[in-house]
Amino acid sequence: MKSTRKTTQEERIRIAKECIENEYNYGETAIKYQVSYQQVYTWVKKFTEKGESGLEDRRGQRTAQQEPRTEEEKLRVRVAQLEHELYMTKMERDLLKKLEEIERRDAYRK
Repeated sequence: MKSTRKTTQEERIRIAKECIENEYNYGETAIKYQVSYQQVYTWVKKFTEKGESGLEDRRGQRTAQQEPRTEEEKLRVRVAQLEHELYMTKMERDLLKKLEEIERRDAYRK
């Protein structure tokens, strides 16, 4: 299929379920719903791995602001938050060290 068309989450779920019921006949399902073979394959794979939430359209959204779908995603978001917190703490520490150094230097000059 050369042309693309937009699909809703419900439609993607229906397509994935029907393909699974038809013993993973991706080609026939793709022709029936006028979508590409690869798209049906991808939807079925996501549906079997993550369930209905795997077929949500999450493009253009930041991962930290999205609802995590799996425990692994929750942990990944938490690790990113902690890494950012550590980075900010180190920056604050380095800034305070530099400030103390400048104050000592100024006190020595007087």
